Amino acid sequence: MRVTPRRLAVGMSLWIPNLFSGIRVRRFAEDWTSATVELHVNVFTRNYVKTAFGGSMSAMTDPYFFMLVMHQLGSDHVVWDTRGEIEFVKPGRGVLTAHFHVPREKAEELRERALGGAKVLEWFETDITDASGDVVAHVRREVYVREKRRVTAASGV
Repeated sequence: MRVTPRRLAVGMSLWIPNLFSGIRVRRFAEDWTSATVELHVNVFTRNYVKTAFGGSMSAMTDPYFFMLVMHQLGSDHVVWDTRGEIEFVKPGRGVLTAHFHVPREKAEELRERALGGAKVLEWFETDITDASGDVVAHVRREVYVREKRRVTAASGV
């Protein structure tokens, strides 16, 4: 069964760590260039002072940049998330949203930089916002990209 953006969004929302963390994937773009994820702050996802738990905000941003890059580059590349940073700006309450965007041009640039098996590390950034559009946190995620060895060997590089 082919993974479509819709199936992946539903699957990620029902995946146990996301489901019980209040994380819902609202959509992946049909061309894999963007995703929208929500965190519902509730009794299970808030901290001692009843605002969004930092670990929940980290979890809501963890895999999405690497997934967008991976789906755009295809199976000839190894792609994974290597690090993340969060700067908390204000307390998060209610429903928090993060929009992820990896333009086609950026994915193609990563493909070119990874030719011949080169290791590529690239930072991506997004903000987590609350229902009124206020920024709750600035997030940076580092994505690792490398052409798979079988591809590099086959091309003779």
